[in-house]
Amino acid sequence: MKARASASPIRDERTMLDAFEGIRRAQFNGRYAPHKPLLLLLALSRVQRAAPRMARFTEIEPELRTLLIEFGPSHSASKGNFPFWHLGTDHQGALWQLEGPPAVLERPAGATPNLGELRAHDVRGGFSREVYGLLTRNPTLLRDVAGRVLRAFFPASIHDDIIAAVGLDLEAHGEAATPDAGARRRDPGFREKVLRAYELRCCVCGFDLRIGSLPAGLEAAHIQWHHVGGPDVVPNGLALCSLHHKLFDLGVFTIEETERRVVFSQHAIDGARGLAGELRHHGQPMLPPQDPAYAPDRRFLAWNWSNVFKRPERRLAVASP
Repeated sequence: MKARASASPIRDERTMLDAFEGIRRAQFNGRYAPHKPLLLLLALSRVQRAAPRMARFTEIEPELRTLLIEFGPSHSASKGNFPFWHLGTDHQGALWQLEGPPAVLERPAGATPNLGELRAHDVRGGFSREVYGLLTRNPTLLRDVAGRVLRAFFPASIHDDIIAAVGLDLEAHGEAATPDAGARRRDPGFREKVLRAYELRCCVCGFDLRIGSLPAGLEAAHIQWHHVGGPDVVPNGLALCSLHHKLFDLGVFTIEETERRVVFSQHAIDGARGLAGELRHHGQPMLPPQDPAYAPDRRFLAWNWSNVFKRPERRLAVASP
């Protein structure tokens, strides 16, 4: 079993943080690719649980597949070989190390082994010795890294779900809530503008509870997520209750580009509530904003359809002529 050597090992915390923040993101024209960050969070959880530094691909594949099904776009679950392999080329292998037969490790970086090859050749992966040592010696640093990964790749509405799914504990000292210095600034008026545009009601279910004059449980959701270039403008926003905000960011439903109907995924299975369940909204037009100029822009809806919504969609009724 051979290990792929790093050209420039990471020696200190600052360099390590830069390495995590500088991983090459598999995004093109705003496409969303959570494969590497989900693998990193899973690996951080393993460090926190004092698991061995290196893990067989066959050991980590089932957990990664489950994460990609739940938090990735359609068809991403079959691509767990890509982050496992390509993390080993970020920062010339200083962050993620691979072990395996020379015939596999000496391939060009772009010649990604398929799932069967990683399994058959018992390829292993994990943080480099230097990174593993820094993380195990400093639990606060590990939580900081995990928080940075979460904020860089995922909307806040599903952070807790991802943390629970990978088994991380980020509670101590609240590090995960600390904003990054280099993070793209948000418009503090975005929420107020979106909620006003939709007249303080959820555009899916009409939820409009208020405490006094203040809306309760109502949130402004980005259609194209902020951290992948979605602007803080009303046509990129939807007023959603907290439940539908989370379901939207998980890809359970989206909004149709043309007639702007609510479309649920075939992966969404309603419970025993029947017509009182969530699927009663499927095929229904979203509640429109007060001004047509505020309506969702088709570009942002197309991004959400391609990158977040869990296709295939449930069949929509054909309108009568």
